[in-house]
Amino acid sequence: MNDRKRTARYGFAFIILAVLLVILFIWNVNAGSIPLSVGDILNIIFRHQGTDTAYNIIWEIRLPRILAVIILGGALSVSGFLLQTFFNNPIAGPFVLGISSGAKLVVAMLMIFFLSRGISMGSASMIVAAFIGSMISMGFVLLVAKKVHNMSMLVISGVMIGYICSAITDFVVTFADDSNIVNLHNWSLGSFSGMSWGNVKVMAAVVLLAMIIVFFMSKPISAYQLGEVYAQNMGVNIKLFRIGLILLSSVLSACVTAFAGPISFVGIAVPHIVKSLLKTAKPLLVIPACFMGGAVFCLFCDLIARTVFAPTELSISSVTAVFGAPVVIYIMIHRQKRI
Repeated sequence: MNDRKRTARYGFAFIILAVLLVILFIWNVNAGSIPLSVGDILNIIFRHQGTDTAYNIIWEIRLPRILAVIILGGALSVSGFLLQTFFNNPIAGPFVLGISSGAKLVVAMLMIFFLSRGISMGSASMIVAAFIGSMISMGFVLLVAKKVHNMSMLVISGVMIGYICSAITDFVVTFADDSNIVNLHNWSLGSFSGMSWGNVKVMAAVVLLAMIIVFFMSKPISAYQLGEVYAQNMGVNIKLFRIGLILLSSVLSACVTAFAGPISFVGIAVPHIVKSLLKTAKPLLVIPACFMGGAVFCLFCDLIARTVFAPTELSISSVTAVFGAPVVIYIMIHRQKRI
């Protein structure tokens, strides 16, 4: 009976996430300066029928952005889950540990360098640059982790690394001369605007490959959650496993930062919400649920960022912080009560 209840709960949770994903997808496609009916949207997407203006708005502006939000939101949430597993800390995440800020710094520096010489960076170059920045920040975090055994101090150190990287990035961007470089300020705050089908194809390929590898690591992750000794007894190579977690979380967060800039709190809040919804920490269930949850959360936040003060668009990080920060506060209070 308990097994049936658990299975029913898992199914119900995934149905909720799927329904929310579909509703928010349609809502995001419809929301904008030119609202369209559901029938018009379906005709444009599936039958390629509609006015030229509506067709271009849907296919060239809204759909690439929405798909990018789904892919990057899911990737960021899974990256947060991997980092929480690695550090065994519920408030570990790419943004809090300074990993996103490190990626932002390297991408911004290279973009400024190339743009000042009239050279544009491709999607692959941006992802590589963001990955390098992520690994540099992760290196500093790991060095601190060896010296500090208190996880609260580790998180504080990560926050400080993030502030340093963000300060350097803002300084460089603010005093850049080229008008195109100055526009990097919007990207540095986090934004899903300006996505193209080319961007979507690249990020989809990178995230899909990373997610396949993450799924293959579900069993080792499950063993690792029960402790390093248990994982070793189950035949897990702890050293290679930990390297794999670092690389995968860095690739996923780097892909997000390369295209959308740093996005706060998604990597912390969503995995916790998903695990509370499922009432389990089984990676085989949590990983796909995290991806769907991250997509839903970012679709909702992007909808607010685009529409609340339209035509002015809010920074996506500002919106995710409003809804994600309370979850983090709840996690800290709940954890303190357990202690």
